[in-house]
Amino acid sequence: MKKLWQKYIGALLVIFLVFPILTAAAPDEAARLELEQQLQVIQTQITALEQQLNTTKGEKKTLANKIKQLKNEQERLRLQIKSTNIKLGDLDKKISTTVKAIETNKAKIARLKIDLSKLLRLLNQKDQELFLLKLLVDGGLNEAFTELANYQKLSTSIGALVQESRIAEQQLNSQQITYEEQQDDTRELLSIAKIQQNSLVGKLDEQTQLLKQTQGLETTFQNLLKDSKKQAAEIRSRIYELLGVGTQITFGQAVTIAQATDSQTGVPAAFLLAILTQESNLGKNVGTCNRPGDPPEKGWRVIMKPARDQEPFKKITEELGRDPDITPVSCPMKNKNGSQLGWGGAMGPAQFIPSTWIGYKDKVSALTGKSPADPWDIRDAFMAAGLLLKNNGANNTKDGQWKAAMRYFSGGTNTKYRFYGDNVLTLTAKYEQDIKDLGN
Repeated sequence: MKKLWQKYIGALLVIFLVFPILTAAAPDEAARLELEQQLQVIQTQITALEQQLNTTKGEKKTLANKIKQLKNEQERLRLQIKSTNIKLGDLDKKISTTVKAIETNKAKIARLKIDLSKLLRLLNQKDQELFLLKLLVDGGLNEAFTELANYQKLSTSIGALVQESRIAEQQLNSQQITYEEQQDDTRELLSIAKIQQNSLVGKLDEQTQLLKQTQGLETTFQNLLKDSKKQAAEIRSRIYELLGVGTQITFGQAVTIAQATDSQTGVPAAFLLAILTQESNLGKNVGTCNRPGDPPEKGWRVIMKPARDQEPFKKITEELGRDPDITPVSCPMKNKNGSQLGWGGAMGPAQFIPSTWIGYKDKVSALTGKSPADPWDIRDAFMAAGLLLKNNGANNTKDGQWKAAMRYFSGGTNTKYRFYGDNVLTLTAKYEQDIKDLGN
């Protein structure tokens, strides 16, 4: 019996030594400083380009200056994309470290449970008093005191094991929260990277079209600037095909809808247009999952958060007479290994997730007089976005609009994702000028 106690006490020591609790390792200080330096160098270059852009915008409107401005904007976007990619690479390393820590802690917890179970079964084999009595009869007082001491050591060790298990569980919970936060961060940065890439493509296209229109001639460029009626006609007639909706609108019609929403919600039309442009290109891109012919892994049952969005989605599509299996919604983001990050399922031009739409659809109907409200209808989408942005603090100030845009994107105003809000304000200024030109 004595050897048996000693065996388990020794085993406990092995557990503590071989299976230490691992937390997510702190990032290497040198690596962290190097990362910060890289990002600072890029930010310095971006700031210099922004100063050049401000100077160029204040200069005479010439073709050369316009091309210079576009090239500077393109270079700024390339630097911003580079910065985002560096952050994503750093996050990937942190996630790997966190995953390893979680796996190690899970292994230790499993081992602790097994050993605790063995020791508790051993202690419960006989009543303590009968056990001590047997020792007194069979081995004498010396043997009894020795075994009693071993018994007390074992009890103390079991208590320590229980405490160690609790600590390990707490650490595991903390690690899992860290992992989820890192996954969320990755998803948001991937969204930012996508917006940045689309913005770069847009600037390159703008430069190509400008050179095509002017043939590189300054006189042609100046004539284009003077022909305000032609400019207004081109702006008004921009076509936005509403994919998955089976219709299309012009920019002029979108402005009319945005202005009607402005009159009822107080959210400026240009700002609203900027948000919906960034979310879905004014309804052109309403999602590439759950479409007719998509594989099962892109279906709503896989990509939507089960407890939060699946039942609301079924209810919404049923009310609208839509087939839930072929109604387009957004796809979730994926990491570099192709694994799903978070959930998709955002609907229509305003990209509302089903559970959020449920909270706004009756408010939309109260303003439009149309029931049920339809997230894929451009008018209902504008109205819902206006109401949400108003609740997020949107007003006629840049600060209010920036914060409302950030909350629309991520639920907060974390400056890690400030490109979203900054780009919305840039688009807002552009649309303000477009709307002004339409009035000429």
